[in-house]
Amino acid sequence: MSDEKNDAGLPTPRDDSGEVIGVRKGMFGAGNGGDTSGYGGLVRTVTLPGATSRPYGGWFDEVADELEGALEEQDLLPSEAIGKTVVDRGELTFHVEREHLVRVARTLRDDPALRFELCTGVSGVHYLGDKGRELHAVYHLRSLTHGRLIRLEVSAPDSDPHIPSLVEVYPTNDWHERETYDFFGLIFDGHPALTRIMMPDDWQGFPQRKDYPLGGIAVEYKGAQIPAPDQRRSYS
Repeated sequence: MSDEKNDAGLPTPRDDSGEVIGVRKGMFGAGNGGDTSGYGGLVRTVTLPGATSRPYGGWFDEVADELEGALEEQDLLPSEAIGKTVVDRGELTFHVEREHLVRVARTLRDDPALRFELCTGVSGVHYLGDKGRELHAVYHLRSLTHGRLIRLEVSAPDSDPHIPSLVEVYPTNDWHERETYDFFGLIFDGHPALTRIMMPDDWQGFPQRKDYPLGGIAVEYKGAQIPAPDQRRSYS
């Protein structure tokens, strides 16, 4: 059971304790003597929140019911479009299958009872241990009509990093998708001009991925030579 409580004062239950995708040792993930924090003996699991069972609490159930009903009206089973629904840290997140992302987003935008008119952008996340779903895209949708905020999350494997673009539904996502592509390598199919936005066009790799090398150049400072970041310590 979760420590969070819904509007009725009841704990919000979970169907499981979460998905363990890895184990971290030490405080900062440094190996080969690079961890100088004194916490090198720490061992903890990396866990993603598991699915939440109903009732979700408050208006979360109203949004979930309306979305599921609207998808059924389009002859799409909600279970085919939504992998799981998570209530965690006071936020409602729908984990959407990538092939149904555009339809779910358009439904959330256009349904009068939902009216999530604004997408504030997309952020990328790279979970090395989440095998087959290493790359995640997270969207925050806001309803100006109803004063609500929800999240959509979509995953793709490193071997096939394709996710449909939402620019046709939320035009403000244009540059956000470019930035997520630039740093994480997620390819947003259907984007009008998916090019790098921060890094040079000929840059190799995607700097925000967890397996990206630190790189860098040596710097002189007050007569001392400071090694490049990837030469200072070894990281696991």
